Amino acid sequence: MGLKDKASKIDFASLMPVPALNPEAAKPKTAPGAMMALANDQRSELLRENDVLRERVAKAAELEGRLQSAVEELQSWDGAKATRLLDPKAIKRSVYANRHESSFKSEGFEALKREIKEAGGNVQPIKVRAVANPGDGPQFEIVFGHRRHEACSQLGLPVLAFVDNLDDQALFEEMERENRERADLSAWEQGVMYARALDRGLYPSIRQLAAAIGIDATNLSKALVLARLPAQVLQAFASPLDLQFRWSTAFKTAVESDLAGLENRAAKIIANRNGMTPKQIFAALTGPQESHAQAQAPATVQAFAREGKTVATMKTDGEGRSVIRIHVRLTSARQRELAKLLERFVDES
Repeated sequence: MGLKDKASKIDFASLMPVPALNPEAAKPKTAPGAMMALANDQRSELLRENDVLRERVAKAAELEGRLQSAVEELQSWDGAKATRLLDPKAIKRSVYANRHESSFKSEGFEALKREIKEAGGNVQPIKVRAVANPGDGPQFEIVFGHRRHEACSQLGLPVLAFVDNLDDQALFEEMERENRERADLSAWEQGVMYARALDRGLYPSIRQLAAAIGIDATNLSKALVLARLPAQVLQAFASPLDLQFRWSTAFKTAVESDLAGLENRAAKIIANRNGMTPKQIFAALTGPQESHAQAQAPATVQAFAREGKTVATMKTDGEGRSVIRIHVRLTSARQRELAKLLERFVDES
């Protein structure tokens, strides 16, 4: 076997590092020695490269782990939007705002305000969108969270808010969904919101609006009936928030069949409400109304007698119309005399 063949059989990994020698002293004297020295040098170089590679692999594995962790963290925030603290004065109510001013005077609103004050701000953010051309006015418009914004404004606290880029239709749908899920929006307020969406042309029909927000078209129509009641009818109540969905059918019938009468009854209630409850006001406006004849004075009957015998009667109804009946036979002359009396009476009346 040649020297090269023998050298190829050597297990270099089992060899121990050889201390550096004086170049002159370590210089091989024979060809096999030279081969051994070369092999040792190559082994040392291989070991050094191997150590470098292992370090690089370890660092690469560490970096890959950190990268994967960062990717997972980013994925957990996918779709999330950062919140900002905004000055309440920089935010205006939405054109589709549905909160009646009386909703900011209720016990529920006062409780919300106390909660926000204790927390030092609204923990649950509102959502706003940027105003296209704000000029010197507010720079943001509320998508949802009008009560939280009002509470922060009254307390002088900044408002925690998401800022999103939405068109009118997306704004309306998010506002409607958020308010409906909170279940604190009155029937009238919901109707006002739906009416504005239709009046501003966001949706071409009630059915398409109902489909877009995922509610029954019949319920939507009921809310619209309440929102579109005449102003005088709404004023009959202490607050339009008192209106209830189940009253819409009766109001619709009253508006269509007797609008003038409905408004007249409302005017009387406004003039003298006397602590009536919302239910009593509703009944007075839409309940069975006394007919015209029933509202009149009762009919009267007057009898005319001679020698104890009734010879004539005059019956007068509630409107003052009279019917005279003669109970005795009249001669032609007496008939003519009676006719003349009636002519004179008519001429003088």
